Amino acid sequence: MARDQQPAPTLEEELPTTLRRGAVGTLEAAFQSFSYVAPAGDVAILLIGTVIYAGGATPLAVIIAWLIYGLWMVTPVEFSRMITNAGSYYAYSARGFKGGGALALWYWMGENVTGPSFAVLGLSSFIYVLFSSLARTGWAWLPMAIAILVFGVALSYRGVRPSTKFTLLSGSFEAIFLIVTAVIIIFMAGSKNSATPFTLTTIHGSFHLLFLAVIFSILDFTGLGTATTLSEEVEGSKRKIKKALWIGWFVSGLAVIIPAYALTIGWGVHSMAGYGKSADPGLIVYKHFLGPVGWGILIAVTITSYLSYMVAKVNAVTRIWFAGGRDGVYFRRVQGVHTKFRTPYQAVALFFGVILVVNVAAGIVLGPANGSLWLLTISGVCIIAVHIVANTALTVYMTRPGRRFRPLLHGVIPSVSTVLGGVVIYYSVYPLPAGAIRSAVIISLVWLVAGFVAAAYYVRRHPDALRLGGRSRGEEALVPAAD
Repeated sequence: MARDQQPAPTLEEELPTTLRRGAVGTLEAAFQSFSYVAPAGDVAILLIGTVIYAGGATPLAVIIAWLIYGLWMVTPVEFSRMITNAGSYYAYSARGFKGGGALALWYWMGENVTGPSFAVLGLSSFIYVLFSSLARTGWAWLPMAIAILVFGVALSYRGVRPSTKFTLLSGSFEAIFLIVTAVIIIFMAGSKNSATPFTLTTIHGSFHLLFLAVIFSILDFTGLGTATTLSEEVEGSKRKIKKALWIGWFVSGLAVIIPAYALTIGWGVHSMAGYGKSADPGLIVYKHFLGPVGWGILIAVTITSYLSYMVAKVNAVTRIWFAGGRDGVYFRRVQGVHTKFRTPYQAVALFFGVILVVNVAAGIVLGPANGSLWLLTISGVCIIAVHIVANTALTVYMTRPGRRFRPLLHGVIPSVSTVLGGVVIYYSVYPLPAGAIRSAVIISLVWLVAGFVAAAYYVRRHPDALRLGGRSRGEEALVPAAD
């Protein structure tokens, strides 16, 4: 055959898939998402943010937030049926519209760098609540922060199998423990059970307070779409990832909603103002109903939940960065894969260095608790922006010739999700809060604007990277370039 008649290389030959195919199953992928949510942290402490606004209507606010997040899950579910790529929302946005990948990845970076503070600084803040003597040292948080970061990085570096096996086992126990103990508390509460927590009675019919509580609760479910970052390592991912996404969403809902109701009636539906002012309300309720044993197990499960979150975080972030580097977007020097472990080790090393510097600096300047809150404020805004870009990309992608556009799934739901995301961002940044959090809000808004500048740069200077970026790996023929 003449040279000019040679068949064109297949996608697999042109862009080889180097992550370990077939290493992850549906449940491992599902608990990647579940561990990213870390429900035990909500049960032990973090529901306070919702309670401050919703009071005795906290279970109602959590249910509404969970259902809204279900709408947001439609985009990764629909894309995962068509595209197999570790870049997740970055890859989906890259296939959607020109510059979409660069924009989504920029916003992902904002969340990727600040979100780990939930575990890196959050764990030490949790332990400080338990042992005030440690808090008085002024330095005990630092070795704890380094230890949990090293744990997540080391396990993720060793391979997707050991890391996802850990999150599957720890996440399964976490879910079972939270659901079973919540049911026990509900039965022990006896006559305290009522439908009141599912009404607006305790907040005097205020939809405004419920709305603010729902916004707070939505952020508790962020990360449910990260099963898609493992798609290249799941055999038959176009069938399995969508199942994993819905399993993760469903189990996370059970593990937060049922305990939220149990904690509400356990504390007292009409006494939730005190819950919102307590440093460790979830632990107090568990100790009251389940004694020192239940209290101690909740502490252990919460600590393990932070560890699982850290592992899930490293797994997700490093694959997103690896996918961007492989395409030549932002991370060109971190596209290497370990020859033995088949993990994106260069991205893992970069993650470790960046997160260590960012979190240590925030902890030194603001303290672990305030430093974590400061970073998570930026994280919340950025992750919602990622959803908005991906929602838009889905609609554009499905309107192309040859695609079966379904108005509800590909038009209405993504558009509604985008509007809801915009509302969440608006109420997250306006009015500008006082104190150090004000600067975090301003930085997050500047980051959003800078994303358009970065995307425009890639559209003009690196059009090939954007044209080829985000393509499906190994399970699909070449897809049309983004228009």
